[in-house]
Amino acid sequence: MSQWPQKWKDLPLAVIDVETTGLDPAVDRVIEIGIIRFEAGEVVETYGELISPGCPVPPEVTKITGIKEEDLEGKPKFEELAEAIHERLQGVGVVAYNLSFDRSFMTTELERCGLSWPSEAPTLDPLIFARQFFKNNPRKNLSAISKLLGIPLEEAHRATHDATVAGHVLYAFEDRLPEELDQLLQLQAQWEGMQAQEMSHWRGNFSLGSSSSVDRPIGLGPAYVYGDETDPLRALFMSVPEAKQPE
Repeated sequence: MSQWPQKWKDLPLAVIDVETTGLDPAVDRVIEIGIIRFEAGEVVETYGELISPGCPVPPEVTKITGIKEEDLEGKPKFEELAEAIHERLQGVGVVAYNLSFDRSFMTTELERCGLSWPSEAPTLDPLIFARQFFKNNPRKNLSAISKLLGIPLEEAHRATHDATVAGHVLYAFEDRLPEELDQLLQLQAQWEGMQAQEMSHWRGNFSLGSSSSVDRPIGLGPAYVYGDETDPLRALFMSVPEAKQPE
């Protein structure tokens, strides 16, 4: 931790968001990226690009994001932007709302270009904190949490807008979080583990039944499939009429 500031608010942050053609980074591709650099709680750089994926854009993705295939015609491929993207992830903490999704796509896309995810960088996920602070709120997605915090989200499911709001959400939690970066990372890891156990518990109590054809969502990114939720099984459970919503 010696190369990083002692207090997390002194750490420059690259808040990222990607829009994609689907859930699987091995076969699906990024169609838009936003990287917002924050310093001391303020936006100092906004970077956003539409990206030609080299594959069709599912109509469900267009319905949610508004991004059409014709919007991507003539746009650069990821490999043309890879160096600029990689550079913006150096020497900063990396933040994303539902980090595991964005990191999986970014890691795969960068590796295709002979580059790597900055594994040494501190990473923060505001969703983990939101789940802890708003346990009784049925919605934990970025739109719901930003609304609760009074942070406007002008265009949900567009990369630069989502990334900017995710950064503001993180800083809105400042008074509830430890000041020390190492303490914050430890707390985040503890809460992430606890939440995984809780979700594992209610997953185990919820069976789709052997006759169901549902295996996993296909062809859509997480926000597209899960609606207001970031977890597919929770979203499916919540969609059942009269069902008790898991905490």
